[in-house]
Amino acid sequence: MPVSFAPLLPHVPAFALVLFRLTGIFMVGPVFASQSIPARIKIFLALGLSFCVYPMLLEPTGMAGAPGYEAAQGVREIIVSGLSLWTLVFAVGSELMIGVVIGFGASLPIFGVQVGARVIDQQMGLGLAQVFNPEIGDNSGILDQIYFIMAMMIFLVLGGHRVMMEVLVGTFRTVPLGGYVPDGHLLDLVIGLSTSMLDLAMRVAGPLLCLIFLETVAMGFVARTVPQMNILSIGFPLRIVVGSAILVASVQTEAEVFTRMMGDALNQVGRYFGVY
Repeated sequence: MPVSFAPLLPHVPAFALVLFRLTGIFMVGPVFASQSIPARIKIFLALGLSFCVYPMLLEPTGMAGAPGYEAAQGVREIIVSGLSLWTLVFAVGSELMIGVVIGFGASLPIFGVQVGARVIDQQMGLGLAQVFNPEIGDNSGILDQIYFIMAMMIFLVLGGHRVMMEVLVGTFRTVPLGGYVPDGHLLDLVIGLSTSMLDLAMRVAGPLLCLIFLETVAMGFVARTVPQMNILSIGFPLRIVVGSAILVASVQTEAEVFTRMMGDALNQVGRYFGVY
């Protein structure tokens, strides 16, 4: 008896929208968008997650007003009436935007740590020592890469990847397929998250910047008091030693600040989409 795929064809547009919403997180999300993961693996992961999520949207969701009711109704509408070409293009763009916003929001705290570490590299005189970072596909400083690895480890240990996926899957209960329209609240979210990123960068680099400032002032007094002393030969090694000491002393505080801001970023994204 020949196998017919005709009963599955009405589900293709709705399944494609689910796939594109999940694909957005593989474009910019931490861990999922890693350059070290082959593209075909990302495609298979997105497909596998879509096959897990799509049947959940077809389950009965109770009466109108219940969580997920509107999303499930949207899925049934798409199955029954399908999508035109122009409607499909707009819906695909909106679905990708949801995944990209969630992944971007989760990535900003990690970017903030990298920005702070890059400032530290430059102030300690380590900016020229560049190494290739396969996670971002570009060169980065020594401390930049160390802090990046530390931030990724904290993100994974605390289950940030699971929270990010929970927020993404939760959007199917609150945002119907193809029904997301960016508004002014999205701009407020991006500005708020960017401000938090810069705040995190300053908190990471702040202790060292203060210490480098005091060390520079002290070296200036020494240069004026003992002109015969070669300040350059003493100042740079001293800056590296003192900077390394302050980094070791402040690493726990910086990890706590990063943890708190990562949680705040995911909560803001979740509240924006109505998940929390």
